[in-house]
Amino acid sequence: MAEWQPEVVAIEEVFYSVNAKSALKLGQVRGVALLAAARQKVPVAEYAPLKIKSSVVGYGLADKQQVQYMVARLLGLEEVPEPADAADALAVAICHIHTAQTLLRQEVGR
Repeated sequence: MAEWQPEVVAIEEVFYSVNAKSALKLGQVRGVALLAAARQKVPVAEYAPLKIKSSVVGYGLADKQQVQYMVARLLGLEEVPEPADAADALAVAICHIHTAQTLLRQEVGR
């Protein structure tokens, strides 16, 4: 956070997982990210998984491969981001950019 000094942190909202171990790990990682943002007084934007996938792929129930493919296309990458979690993180950022631009346009139009 100190090195890159982000203006905002975009993060995926908690989702229900069948695998309790995965859900616990995700909760721990989210907690660290939220704490780091709070300590630096950086605002946090949270997005539901369905919103992220809809924003990037156009379909809220897209699978990981579809997200990877569209992230690569949208960012002009020669290869899909690996691992899939890297594509997920980029998808959250893309969703935030789309959402922020839409909100800005709405404010300007008032």
